[in-house]
Amino acid sequence: MNLREKIVDLQQAIEIRSAWKRAGEKVVFTNGCFDILHPGHVLYLTEARQMGEHMILGLNTDASVQRLKGPGRPIQSENDRAIVAAGLWAIDLIVLFDEDTPYNLITTLMPDVLVKGGDYTFDTIVGAPEVAAAGGEVRTIEFVAGKSTTRIISKMMDK
Repeated sequence: MNLREKIVDLQQAIEIRSAWKRAGEKVVFTNGCFDILHPGHVLYLTEARQMGEHMILGLNTDASVQRLKGPGRPIQSENDRAIVAAGLWAIDLIVLFDEDTPYNLITTLMPDVLVKGGDYTFDTIVGAPEVAAAGGEVRTIEFVAGKSTTRIISKMMDK
């Protein structure tokens, strides 16, 4: 599959998600900025993907990242971040979202499993009540110690 084919708009994602649902295939969803892809990201995404047959990644647009992380971010453009993420076997679809949260994306696609990092709880995961009410699972994955984009940027700035 061409990497760019994994990057779809919401309407395409809805159609693909519907086909997976009709086939009885479990769909996992996670989201984030994934600005500088590092081993912690890869391990997280791989573990999340193992919770189902397919995984959709909601990827923050550049404007969304800037609102969340500040004027110096993102380091890489949304297109570059999407291409890098598309290269991972664990990710089947990538949908960019411009809002501050992926609420609309989650409630529209209604994944079978909603996954976030270990710094979240059910109460702080956007869309968790809706996914759970629809019969889905809400899961968290522990972070890999010492692996973060912020740490990488800090180390680069110290050089």
